[in-house]
Amino acid sequence: MQLTGTPFFVLTIVLFVASIGLAMLQWVRAGGSRASEEPGLPAGMGRAARRTRRRRGGGTGPLRTLGFLGTVLLCQVTAVTMVFVMVNNANLLYDNWGDLLGTGNHVRAVPAPPTNPNAGLKADAGQAKVIQSFHPVDDSAVPKDVQETDLKGRLSGVDGEVLVWTPPQYNDPAYQNKTFPVVELLAGFPGSSSAWFGSMDVSKQLAPLMTSGQVTPFILVSPRVTLLGRNTDTGCSDVPGKVNAETWLSRDVPQMVLDNFRTDASPDHWAVAGYSAGAHCASKLALAHPNIYRAAISMSGYNDPAAESDSLTAKDPTLRQTQNPLYILTHAATPPNVAIYVTGKKGDGYEDAVALQQAAKAPTAVTPVENNGAHLVSTWKPMVPTAFEWLSKIIPATH
Repeated sequence: MQLTGTPFFVLTIVLFVASIGLAMLQWVRAGGSRASEEPGLPAGMGRAARRTRRRRGGGTGPLRTLGFLGTVLLCQVTAVTMVFVMVNNANLLYDNWGDLLGTGNHVRAVPAPPTNPNAGLKADAGQAKVIQSFHPVDDSAVPKDVQETDLKGRLSGVDGEVLVWTPPQYNDPAYQNKTFPVVELLAGFPGSSSAWFGSMDVSKQLAPLMTSGQVTPFILVSPRVTLLGRNTDTGCSDVPGKVNAETWLSRDVPQMVLDNFRTDASPDHWAVAGYSAGAHCASKLALAHPNIYRAAISMSGYNDPAAESDSLTAKDPTLRQTQNPLYILTHAATPPNVAIYVTGKKGDGYEDAVALQQAAKAPTAVTPVENNGAHLVSTWKPMVPTAFEWLSKIIPATH
C-alpha cells in the first residue's frame, strides 16, 4: 500500500479509532466486574461474576494489568502513526516504504566521475541520446499534468525517478518551434521528488503567472535526491566509493531533459532551486557548475554541510570543506557567472546568505532575503512566486 496514498491514511484513522474503542470496552468490562464484587451481593453471584470476567479476558492481577498496558500502548502507536502520516502527506518527506525504513538504495554503481567537470551539457552531445518514456505520477498529491520517468544515470551509476512539468505554452502550436528554459527542483532531506509539485504546489502557483507573462515559462524538473539507504543525505556530492550524487544531478538529469524536451544546452537557460538541504545543494551546484546553471534559488539553506546531521559529506573533513558553497565561491579560478537568490531567517540561513554576498565578486551576484518563518514548507511555499519573478529577470523567455 502506497505510503502517501489516501487508502493508507484512512487505514491509520480506522486503526486509531479501533484502538480507542478497544480501550473503552476494556475499561467498561473492568468497571462492571468490580461492581459485581460490591458488598451485599450474594456470594454465589460474586463467584459467578468473577468466572464470567475470567472467561471474557478481564482476569485479575498481572494479566489484567498487562492487558491495560498493551491497549494503552496500542492507542499511542496508532495515534503516532496517524499523525506521522498526516505530517508526511502534508510535506511529502517520504513517498515509499524504502525511503521511510532506510532500505532504499538507488546506487547501481560508483564509476569515476567525469574528468571534465567544467564541461557543459554539449560535452555529451556526441553520445547516443537518452530517450525516455514518461507516465503519470502515481501520487494523488501530484497534479495530473506532471510526468515521471525512471532514469538510469549513464555517468553517475544512479537510478531514480525524475518528475517533469512543462509550462502552459509548451504544447501551444504557436510555440512549437520555441525552446524553453529549465529549473531543476531539489527537495530537502528527507524529501521526495514529489514534494515540489505536491506540498510546495510549484506548478499550480506558477502556471497562471506564466500564462500572464509575469514569470518565464520554465520546464520544471524534480529528480530523486534521496539515493542511499540508512537515512543518509548525500549532500548532492560525489563521494568516492559511495555515490555520485553531484554527477546525477548536474549531468545525467540535465542531459536527459535536453534529449527529451525542447530546450538547449546554454547555461543562460538553466537554473536550480531548493529548500533546506536542497537549498544547500542548489547554491553548491550553481557555483560549482556555472557552465550548466546561470542562477539558483536557495530557501533556508546553509553553507557548512554539517548543518545536516545525516550528511555524508560532513563526516569527511576534506569533503566538509570542499563541498561548502562559500569555499567553492572563494576558491573558484574566476568568479562564477551565477546569480543566487538566498532566503533565510536569522539563525537559519540568513547569516550564510550574507557571507556568500560579502564574498561574491562580479559577475557573481548574491541576493539575500531575510524572512521570519519557521523551517517549514509553510514558510517556503508562499515565497515561490516572488523567487520565480526574480529568476525571470535573470532568465527571460527564449525567443
